[in-house]
Amino acid sequence: MTKFENAKVDILKDETLSKNWYHLRNVTFNYTGSNDVTKTLKREVYDRGNGATILLYDPRRGSIILVRQFRIPTYLNGHSGWLLETPAGLL
Repeated sequence: MTKFENAKVDILKDETLSKNWYHLRNVTFNYTGSNDVTKTLKREVYDRGNGATILLYDPRRGSIILVRQFRIPTYLNGHSGWLLETPAGLL
């Protein structure tokens, strides 16, 4: 068992902020790490459901295959918005 598996999480509050395209939740929880120190933390969590990705390998070329995707958060952060990614999708 690793030190990360010894961590303990207790959910204090789970509030739904939005049920638009994805569900946005605001979660407050106590986190006790492997050092036995407990911290109260708050995080916004986007629930998109389960997904999967695959690393495609082309043995003839000796290379992996990626897809180019436009991502609005990257664009909003001052970049072109285009990323190279592994093929992925929702289940």
